[in-house]
Amino acid sequence: MDSVILARWQFGITTIYHFFFVPITIGLAFLIAFMETAYVVTGDQAYLRMTKFWGKLFLINFAVGVVTGIMQEFQFGMNWSSYSRYVGDVFGAPLAIESLAAFFLESTFLAVWLFGWDKLPKRVHVLSIWLVAIGTTLSAFWILTANAFMQEPVGHVVRGGHAEMASFGQLITNPQLLFEFPHVWLGALSTGAFFVAGISAYQILKRRSVDIFKRCFSIAIVAATVTSILTAVVGHDQAQHLMRAQPMKMAASEALWDTSPEVAPWAIVAGIDSANHRNTFEIEIPGLLSLLAYNRLHGSVPGINQLQAMYEQHYGPGNYIPPVRTTFWSFRIMVAAGLLMILLALYGVFLSTRDRLERRPWYLKTMVLAIFLPLIANTTGWIMTEVGRQPWVVFGLLRTADGVSPTVPPSLVWTTLLGFGGIYGVLAAIDLYLFMKVIRDGPALEGEQTDDEGLEVAPL
Repeated sequence: MDSVILARWQFGITTIYHFFFVPITIGLAFLIAFMETAYVVTGDQAYLRMTKFWGKLFLINFAVGVVTGIMQEFQFGMNWSSYSRYVGDVFGAPLAIESLAAFFLESTFLAVWLFGWDKLPKRVHVLSIWLVAIGTTLSAFWILTANAFMQEPVGHVVRGGHAEMASFGQLITNPQLLFEFPHVWLGALSTGAFFVAGISAYQILKRRSVDIFKRCFSIAIVAATVTSILTAVVGHDQAQHLMRAQPMKMAASEALWDTSPEVAPWAIVAGIDSANHRNTFEIEIPGLLSLLAYNRLHGSVPGINQLQAMYEQHYGPGNYIPPVRTTFWSFRIMVAAGLLMILLALYGVFLSTRDRLERRPWYLKTMVLAIFLPLIANTTGWIMTEVGRQPWVVFGLLRTADGVSPTVPPSLVWTTLLGFGGIYGVLAAIDLYLFMKVIRDGPALEGEQTDDEGLEVAPL
């Protein structure tokens, strides 16, 4: 393999692994904030017990997420120096704000929340976890500001062979960002909700603190229902924006080789022959692609071959077709996982409102496995977004092959790739062990001294 392929593999592996933890952190932070607010408002000790239980899992997940994020930045500097130089003057401001303001906000007030039990007034303490939740959201916003520029460059000028920021306002009002951020953020909230619902289902099956975990499940499943449906709605809007901003990605996600008829069908599955630019078979729903693209049952969608010819005229000779199989199937896996999440969440609300959860053990077991559904949807959605943008690392400005470090040999990329793999394996083992220990221990009993309360920490 050459350096470009290896660097892409390393970027994909490190980013996917890091992205397992980030959505759980964002979603869990808001649920914990809601539970502690319920405790402060009602004085019900059950909410306090569930807040502290989920808080332990949050801290483990947050710590691993930070470590994996640092390692990801390292591979950016090593493997993608040309890319970093090209976009550095644009990305500098949003990434600096993310590090100095958003991450500072969430990490500082996380420490206040962790060590502030019984040392701060309840209302001040609960404010600290809300600020943590807001900080995680702001972090996501600034990271996605940079990613949106890669998808749809705005507010810049190209000078001396690299991009410079011309308008910070345009950067943070990038149309791509306005669709991408709510889709990713709502997906993160649903990830946290399914995480809480799945572990609560496991505890109910094991008959551990059933009353507590039935309440946790009820809170989480309502959140999962609302956020899963909204994620799908916003995702539909994002797909329609794709038609205008990146039509090649849209065509590749549909394996649409030639421009569709006026009533465009949507292929549920297809046999894709990329070498010959054709599909060997298709199972289609008439008119559905027009509906997805334009909110009406008619409207032609441009095909890959026609867009390739148009891009050659605009950008010069070259292959502008992304990996079609990967883009096509990742999109469908994301959609299937999202639909399954909505159905499971709606059924969970039905069972919870009728107090029938314990009578449906098959559903509880399904919800334990469903913890992975949002992770699958997040990962495949990200793969579709990033792979579908190829061959561009910054759409229309810089090709991926031109973004790698020119002086880093494949052997060195192999070394760091294997090194990251080993470290990630150790982190996964530690993370799983700590998760299982906290889950087995369950929430502290009423009146029982918790680990937090036993710490000797000076008052703020």
